[in-house]
Amino acid sequence: MSAAELGVAGTRAPGAGGPDLSAAGIGAPAGTGADDVSADEVSAADVSVADTTVVRLTQRAEPARTLVCLGFCGGGTASFHPWIPVLPDDTDLVAICYPGREGRFLEDCAQTWDALAADAVHAVASVAANGPYVLFGHSMGGWMAFEVTARLAAAGAAVPQALVVSACNAPDQGLTERDRFPAQEQHDGELLDWMRTHGLLPAHVLDEPELTEMAVELMRADIRARDTFTFAPGTRVDVPLHVLSGADDPVIDADAGTRWAALTTGGFRHDVLPGGHFYTPAVWNALPTRIAALTAPAPAPATP
Repeated sequence: MSAAELGVAGTRAPGAGGPDLSAAGIGAPAGTGADDVSADEVSAADVSVADTTVVRLTQRAEPARTLVCLGFCGGGTASFHPWIPVLPDDTDLVAICYPGREGRFLEDCAQTWDALAADAVHAVASVAANGPYVLFGHSMGGWMAFEVTARLAAAGAAVPQALVVSACNAPDQGLTERDRFPAQEQHDGELLDWMRTHGLLPAHVLDEPELTEMAVELMRADIRARDTFTFAPGTRVDVPLHVLSGADDPVIDADAGTRWAALTTGGFRHDVLPGGHFYTPAVWNALPTRIAALTAPAPAPATP
């Protein structure tokens, strides 16, 4: 049975001697700061991104929009596969693969938040060049989605129709102690306990010592990048912002919705869903049905 069939992804952490395997579903909170970016970095006319980075999970003939997904700490693209059956008929699904995993396992994982954000901006811009999109990010991916949107706007590139952030605090306070959970200094057993309790770590990975070691290695690599984040004071986005959070998620601050609302000049909505950091399995697997922007009518094409 292949790694893909097992639901694991190829990974290579910084400095590793060769490809590793790691679970595609491990969650963690994260942080973002929007640094300046030039238009040249995200020029849609010049963007060319390999299929190993922009993973197209559906390919509809004439989609009205594309749901673009940015993953969580230690994660890959496999956790978004269950969403395919519940997507609206007019919506395509794309997952962005970070360096160091799956088809990009020969690349080093990003060692800084800025490097990871630059990579994500380039990938999302390549999708934006093809038409309207909604940008989604879960946990670390939520803060990354916010930063990518801010960087694209600063460069004059196409921004999403809506920004959807899931299971993450607002980044305006910087990386707080609550956002550092799990933490770099935790031992492997503690990280695995966190993955069991809060993540999407497949059961078969927990039963294989080699796979658990590789999963922890990837998690640590992403935590190192996460911990270098800084928030640029005054950063805002000008798109509709939809916040999703779990009622029982221990990571989320009580004022998360209020703080997120202050970071957009567009519309705002906050929905609290059943469950913890990944909600309940039923909620996670049908999460696109909770995204208001996917059920809204597509904008009429511009007249010449």
